[in-house]
Amino acid sequence: MGRSETVHDRVTATPVRMLRALLDLPPGPAAAELPPLWHWLYFLPSARQSELGADGHPQRGGFLPPVPLPRRMWAGGQLEFFSPLRVGDEIRRDSIIDDVNPKSGRTGELCFVRVRHENSSPRGLALREFHDIVYRGEPEPGAAEPAYEPAPPGEAAQRVAPDEVLLFRYSALTFNGHRIHYDRRYVTEVEGYPGLIVHGPLLATLMAEWAGRRFAGRAPREFGFRALKPVLDLHPFEVCGRPDGADAADLWIRDHAGHRAMSARMEFHA
Repeated sequence: MGRSETVHDRVTATPVRMLRALLDLPPGPAAAELPPLWHWLYFLPSARQSELGADGHPQRGGFLPPVPLPRRMWAGGQLEFFSPLRVGDEIRRDSIIDDVNPKSGRTGELCFVRVRHENSSPRGLALREFHDIVYRGEPEPGAAEPAYEPAPPGEAAQRVAPDEVLLFRYSALTFNGHRIHYDRRYVTEVEGYPGLIVHGPLLATLMAEWAGRRFAGRAPREFGFRALKPVLDLHPFEVCGRPDGADAADLWIRDHAGHRAMSARMEFHA
């Protein structure tokens, strides 16, 4: 713990335009404020090709701790919003490893790493983010699938049919080389999943978009999400939500089997 780094970037219009296209949204204004979670288009990793591991991620070490477990996934996160980022902003991200927590679970050894990011613009602190990463061992042959919780009915749902093109475009847009999202042979034969895995940040972005439409014109205050089950490209899934009072929404991803695959909550300023 205690590792830290500072990186700089600029909010440019092209990634915003590309993500709008990927989400099937109409074109937006050129000098727009970034919607919640769209800051993930910036501060992208830039490891050289020779520095990548077999899974397409940068090799262990550097800023993130050298956890020896082979499989890595984004387990969730919490964000606090203070002021919006805008196209044209020069931005800075200060990051620190907050916690490294090895555990034993139903599926074997795990290690949770929590990273704190603080993103600033010329107007000061824009958002604070806690990013939870989980490392896992190789799957046990013949291991039973864990029991997953059923998803509740939502007020409204957006149906999404993921495919290789959607996942490839999102990987390219975020410069994410992790092969579980686009290399079917790797993900099935090496990591043991039956299909390509839909990116956790993409699922979180879809949920935040649902809340943004439901609470149009309201400024976000907090957003938290937790991955519960991998979402695969083999079946459609639904983005669901339910308002909780006047200033918040509970959100979730319902997979084809009716399970809650990701849960989230978004709160807005009154």
